[in-house]
Amino acid sequence: MALKNYTTEVLINKTISEIHLMLADHGARKIMFDYFSDGKIQAVCFSIDTPSGERGIKLPANAERVLEVLRRQKENPRVRGNIIDTAEQAERVAWRIVKDWLSSQLAILETEMVEIEQLFLPYMVTRSGQTLYEAYCGGTLMLPE
Repeated sequence: MALKNYTTEVLINKTISEIHLMLADHGARKIMFDYFSDGKIQAVCFSIDTPSGERGIKLPANAERVLEVLRRQKENPRVRGNIIDTAEQAERVAWRIVKDWLSSQLAILETEMVEIEQLFLPYMVTRSGQTLYEAYCGGTLMLPE
């Protein structure tokens, strides 16, 4: 099966705008973007109110990894479809997937099945600027055994 949104033609700016509106509609306090040195967006960053206070969130889109998947799928005879495996397409696909994921997570939040911290915990930013996931991978956040 081909990667979700692999055929998207939606411009990245439109997707980012949709993400921005979703976050604003769901109470994000501050919304900004982290950029790579080449001017491409690396992550959407925002803050949310939680019972423990305002928390920063960083949602990345890893277009390089998406490009790797697109290239593997293009070579796979079992995957149907005309897969475009360019960096530009990978970036479009990555941000569409982030938007879809965010939309689904916010829908779950609206049902009150989960708390906002449950949704965004891996993406919460520490004082050092790392996400909790990055701190965990780097060994600075340890889980009890």
